[in-house]
Amino acid sequence: MNPVRRPRSTGPARCGPPGERGSMSVFTVLFSVVVFLLAGMLVDGGAAINARLRAADIAEQAARAAADRIDEDELRRTGRAVILPGGEVCARAEELVGAHDADEVEMIGCEVGGGQERVTVTVGVTWEAIFLAALGFPGSRMEASATAGPDVGEAGTAP
Repeated sequence: MNPVRRPRSTGPARCGPPGERGSMSVFTVLFSVVVFLLAGMLVDGGAAINARLRAADIAEQAARAAADRIDEDELRRTGRAVILPGGEVCARAEELVGAHDADEVEMIGCEVGGGQERVTVTVGVTWEAIFLAALGFPGSRMEASATAGPDVGEAGTAP
């Protein structure tokens, strides 16, 4: 029996069709970049949405706490719930925002309006990007405002 002789190869051994010179490597690199960007959009986009919702939640809590500071004498005399002057009201809102004990949370504004019947609190929450920071997008600050006022029961009597 004669053994079959194969010709000696003069170049590197290749698998795949002729003319295939690393195009799969290019595809893998490009696909990795796309996956990285999608992960960045999911993770960092979720962080941005979370920061926005957190700012809204804190602003609502602070506005409700500030709206609790009413002029009790005015309420007893006229039956009308009027918020105290801005200084004490906004101090209460600042106290509540500060209770969150986080560097990324800050009260941006507090305003008493509507004839001393409404208080509007604006809060900002800073978030840091994880994936997109590699592309030069470090994150940002999300802001939210909430307005609250005291509630009066039936026929102008306090609830």
